[in-house]
Amino acid sequence: MSVAQLPAGDPDCAPKRARMEIRLILSFSDEDKIGTIQPYNDTLGSGVEIMYLDLYRGLNLKPKDLTVYDSPLVSFDGKVVIPKGQIRLPVQAGLEVVEVDFIVVDAYSPYTAIVARPWLHALGAVSSTLHLKLKYPSRDRIEEFVGSQSMARQCLVAAIMHQPTADSSASTEGGL
Repeated sequence: MSVAQLPAGDPDCAPKRARMEIRLILSFSDEDKIGTIQPYNDTLGSGVEIMYLDLYRGLNLKPKDLTVYDSPLVSFDGKVVIPKGQIRLPVQAGLEVVEVDFIVVDAYSPYTAIVARPWLHALGAVSSTLHLKLKYPSRDRIEEFVGSQSMARQCLVAAIMHQPTADSSASTEGGL
């Protein structure tokens, strides 16, 4: 019996369809380098997510919102910084929301926060320092963040040039 001879409405008469799986491909090309000055060695990423005290206060978060985190960190200027604590907050990237554990520090930085490899991994992101881009799958497409080379360099220079008048970690020992 051919397919044309099967009675209509019979579930066995519908032609079988091959199951198609669409796979998104994260890739980088020379076109992704457009707008960057090559060669360069600018930073693209960190090992931990950092939130600086100004942002923490700006979000109206209180000291009681922190959990203990007592492993010292090294700041941009090479000084040891004792964190105030840690807090888990949602961070939205496009349509994706990822929970991030921020370590809160009281240290000078031209940044308000730094997201790092744990956030990148949770997002499923792939970064390319050569292309100064980060790409990640979101729903049925690939999204990307493009780093600002000039802004990164300005922030690095500001961090290096900053000469604190007093040890900021010691100046607020009593709280946030």
